[in-house]
Amino acid sequence: MKTVLLHGLGQTAQDWDTVIQQASLKEIDSPELFTVPEGNLTYSAILAGLEKRYEDDKEPFCICGLSLGAMLALDYTIRHKNKVSSLVLIGAQYKSPRLLIDFQNLIFRCMPQKVFEGIGLTKYEMIRLSHSMRSLDFTSGLKDIRCPVAIICGEKDHANLKAANQFKQLLPQAKLHIIPGAGHEINKTAPEAISAVLRSLNME
Repeated sequence: MKTVLLHGLGQTAQDWDTVIQQASLKEIDSPELFTVPEGNLTYSAILAGLEKRYEDDKEPFCICGLSLGAMLALDYTIRHKNKVSSLVLIGAQYKSPRLLIDFQNLIFRCMPQKVFEGIGLTKYEMIRLSHSMRSLDFTSGLKDIRCPVAIICGEKDHANLKAANQFKQLLPQAKLHIIPGAGHEINKTAPEAISAVLRSLNME
């Protein structure tokens, strides 16, 4: 079974490298999300690029995402239930926190361009991408998810802990994993926790 790993905003596919090494799964695809779309970089364009990337896959796969990647994984699962065998959401929200996004964009505007060069985006592409996520709300689609779900959140990821617990209420089949001492970027700071979850889902 293939496992798809979707990185977060401010990350690249390389941020999954340690998870990939530790998980030792047979087939893993970790796309660079900011090079997937053609044209303007928006949430919708990235999602469309992912749909095109996996449109010919015949076998259901596990899809795992962190932050932005988690919202994409959740959205993709709601839209393409027959293609997803299991879902892993890390530091996730099911409804965009508009105030947080607006504050984040304010911070982005004050940061120098060189800060964004490592992830292959311009400052204004980052701002536009963030803004395109303000209206996302997957609440009504959660009831249609039937596959196994794992919710992972760092103990210190205070911005997403509430949503992690709400996910557990809204998705009865979900298993909640709170990682002690971890913050938001668990694929960097606690990759072994993600690897263990991915291995367990591949054995089911």
